Amino acid sequence: MPYLLIFFCSSQTPLTRIRSCFLQPPFGTPIQGKDVIICNFPDDPTVLLGTSSVVTLILAAIAGHVAIYFPYKGKSVPSNALFQNTTLLAFFILAEGVTFIALVMLVWTTVTEGLHRSRNVHHDLTTPCPTAKTGLFGGGAFLALDAAIFWLICQMLTMNARSDYFDEDDPIGEYGEVNCVTDIESIQQLRCECEVAL
Repeated sequence: MPYLLIFFCSSQTPLTRIRSCFLQPPFGTPIQGKDVIICNFPDDPTVLLGTSSVVTLILAAIAGHVAIYFPYKGKSVPSNALFQNTTLLAFFILAEGVTFIALVMLVWTTVTEGLHRSRNVHHDLTTPCPTAKTGLFGGGAFLALDAAIFWLICQMLTMNARSDYFDEDDPIGEYGEVNCVTDIESIQQLRCECEVAL
């Protein structure tokens, strides 16, 4: 179940953020008032889409933590045993870091855009009525996508670490074991059996 939640959240975060990048105008329209400039911004869902991007990123991170730390199929593994796997530890730290940076960028641009829209009366008559930087919107979106992918990798590595901890058999076989027929005599025998069956 956490896989599905992370997949959904990882696909929604960048899509909503990129959508908001294309919908956002670079500047508002300045309207001259008496000793003030009133910035008029067209109606667009930038703040709403930014907020939904932040929420889906947080949900993806929560689902990633749940998938790593909580028991699977009723089997619990201690955290120190999980993180003895250095690859899992590296991807976990990477997922945490990228999630944090993406969250900062998404929150920063969303709050900045909300402040631009709510505080639209300026006493400086040269104010150009700016909006939040669209590059930060897009950068936050792609970092959120990267974070969700790293959480998925962490989940796969966690499953490997759990099977190693419980010494479960790998259904594919041992590493380096070839599961196909390479012996010429065996191939000829199979060919003969197939011809007889036809």
